[in-house]
Amino acid sequence: MILPIPRRIVFWIAFFSALTVPVLSAASSPEKTPPTQASKQSPERHLGKGYEALKQDRYDEAAAEFRAALAIDPKLTTRARFPLAVALFESHKPDQARKEFEAVRREVGDHENILYYLGRLDLDDRKFDSAVKNLSKAAVNPPFPDTAYYLGFAYFKQGDLRSAEKWLKDAINATPRDARVQYQLGLVYRNQGRNEDAKQLLAQSSERRQRDSRESQLRVECAQKLDQGGREQAHQICDQLYDPDSVEGLTALGTIYGQHGDPEAALKPLQRAAELAPLSPQMQYNLALTYYQLNRLEEAKAVLREPVARWPDVFQINALYGAVLAKLGDDGTAYETLHHAHELNAEDAATSDLLFLSILKLGYKSGAAEKYEESLRYFQEAAKMRPQEPEPHRGIAAVYEQTGRHAEAAAEQTEAERLQKSVSKK
Repeated sequence: MILPIPRRIVFWIAFFSALTVPVLSAASSPEKTPPTQASKQSPERHLGKGYEALKQDRYDEAAAEFRAALAIDPKLTTRARFPLAVALFESHKPDQARKEFEAVRREVGDHENILYYLGRLDLDDRKFDSAVKNLSKAAVNPPFPDTAYYLGFAYFKQGDLRSAEKWLKDAINATPRDARVQYQLGLVYRNQGRNEDAKQLLAQSSERRQRDSRESQLRVECAQKLDQGGREQAHQICDQLYDPDSVEGLTALGTIYGQHGDPEAALKPLQRAAELAPLSPQMQYNLALTYYQLNRLEEAKAVLREPVARWPDVFQINALYGAVLAKLGDDGTAYETLHHAHELNAEDAATSDLLFLSILKLGYKSGAAEKYEESLRYFQEAAKMRPQEPEPHRGIAAVYEQTGRHAEAAAEQTEAERLQKSVSKK
C-alpha cells in the first residue's frame, strides 16, 4: 500500500537523515496493550512497532514502544529517544517531550532537528526569546520546510517586525502552498502600517485556502472516475492535481492512482515526489513499491538500496527490499533482509511467509551444493518457525539421508507425512 503523507508530518524522518546509525545486531489498533516485558523482546521489535505507530499518529503507543526499546538498551539515543520525544511532542505532553529532547541534546549536541523542536516548545510556552534563539540556530540548516515560518512567527510575537518580515518571506519561498505564511506576513504588514500589502497577502491566504478546498474535491472526483473505468477520462481529471513542486500533492495523486489499480499512472507523480524529497523514506518506499508492482525489480532495488541502510528500523522498507531481492533470486541477502524485517514486525503475515520460503530455498540450495551442515541449519530454522509445516522435515530427512543418518531420515520423513495428513484435513 502506498503511504500518503499524513497531515501531521512525521518529523523524525529528517533526524535520521542526518544522524544515521548502523544496525547493531498499516494500522487500526490504537488500543494495543503497552509492552510490559521488554527484556523478552529485541529492541528492534519495539523500534519497528514504534515507528509504525508514529507514522500512523498513534503517539501514545509509539511512546510505549520506544520506552520499551530504551529499557533494553538505554544507548539508543537517535533510534529510540529522539522519536520518543517526537511522539510526546505530538501527543501534547510538552514537559515530557522537552525532557527527552534535552537528553538527546546532551548526547548529540545542538543538532538543528532538536533545536527546531525546542523552539516549537518555547513558542507554546510563550518563551519568545528562547524560541528565537533555538529556531535561529536551526534555520542555519533548516531541518523542515516550516522552520522559517516558526522563526518568523517567534520574531512577530517578540515584536521584532523587521526580522519577522524577513523570515516569513523566506517561508513563502520554502512553503508556497502554506496559507498560514501569507496570513502571518499580512499581519506583519498590517502592524507596520502597510495596509495595501497586508490586504493583498491576506487575500492570497484566503485564495490559497479555497484552492486547497477545490483540490480536495478534485481528489474525490479523480477517485470516482478511476473506479468507474475509462482511464483516459479519469486521467484528464486526475492530472489537474499534478503539481511538480508539491511533495504532498504529488504523493496524494500517486496514492489515488495506486489505490485504484493504476500503478503506471502513479509512477510519474511518485518519481517527482522522490526527487523532491530524496531523504524521505516514505517517498522512496512509495516509488519502489510502484516499480515492484510493475515488475521493474532492478529499479525498485536501486531505489531501496540506500534507504534500507539509512533507516534500518523502518519495517516497510526492509520488507519491500526483501521481497524485491527474493523475486530477483538474491536469496542470501533476501533472507538477511527479511529476517530483520520479521524482527521488526513478527505479526506481518506476508513477510513471515516470504521469510519461511526463503529459508526453505536456501536449505535446498545448500543441500544441492553438498553443504549439508548449512542446509540442515536452514531446515531446522524453518521447522522451528513453522512447526506445523511438513516441508522442513522433508528437507531434514533429505540431508540425513545424504549424510548416512538413515534412521533419523526415516523418522523425519514419518513426521513430514504426519504433518501432511494434518494439513490435508484442514
